[in-house]
Amino acid sequence: MKKILSLVLALCMVFAVCSLVGCGKDEVDESGNSASQTESTASTDSKVEVTTVNNGKLTMGTNAYFAPYEYYDGEKIVGIDAEIAEAIAKKLGLTLEIKDMQFDSIITAVEAGDVDVGIAGMTVTDERKEQVDFSISYANGVQSIIVKEDSAIKIADDLFADGANYKVGVQLGTTGDIYCEDDLGKERVTEYANGNEAVVALLGGDIDCVVIDNEPAKSFVANNQGLKILETAYADEDYAIAIKKGNTQLRDAIDDAIKALTSDGTIDAILKKYIK
Repeated sequence: MKKILSLVLALCMVFAVCSLVGCGKDEVDESGNSASQTESTASTDSKVEVTTVNNGKLTMGTNAYFAPYEYYDGEKIVGIDAEIAEAIAKKLGLTLEIKDMQFDSIITAVEAGDVDVGIAGMTVTDERKEQVDFSISYANGVQSIIVKEDSAIKIADDLFADGANYKVGVQLGTTGDIYCEDDLGKERVTEYANGNEAVVALLGGDIDCVVIDNEPAKSFVANNQGLKILETAYADEDYAIAIKKGNTQLRDAIDDAIKALTSDGTIDAILKKYIK
């Protein structure tokens, strides 16, 4: 009788333990994947609780005509910002989704909640800070001036000389656009949907120079004969990530991710990969 009772108690204990730990059998989620399979596809970094437009995703708005920061490689958007965004998403335990749009639509998309972040070689300005919040800086940029090789414009100061009436091309909504309109007046500035259109206008003689970020400027000059970049820059600036106002949880998490990726050399390695 004692032996039977002991056996019954032992079986009860085994059943209880199996109920608690599942006896090693994978649970199945709604998608049909086992729990162990789901975990294997998740980020290796700890998941940070943040509010995003689409659960489990970091949705990024960009303008993919700004090499080497963002550009198309076949059907895929690649570049400095794309890789940094991917690294940040991984830190937050999220997957990255990139939406391509006109540059001057990015801030509006962040404001409206259509995307979580705007990452497009974007500089912090007082005007933009009225619409969105910004992360800490993750890279430095330079506004350069592209001219024809035989241009009368030799240095940046030539644009401001007494009697100068040089026409300047810019990409709509960029800091180059903002700076030039403030400094030179709207009548001397022509806005284009992207940098390539501005360069085509320069080659065609419609404008006298293009003010744009240095890295895209180098790409345009390398691919178009008869152009050069002036040695003197128009302006120096820092790039940061635009985030919807009030979403401090996401902003703080992104700041922490940028600090970690800077500290471990990830961001520097990405920059060096694209900027020789």
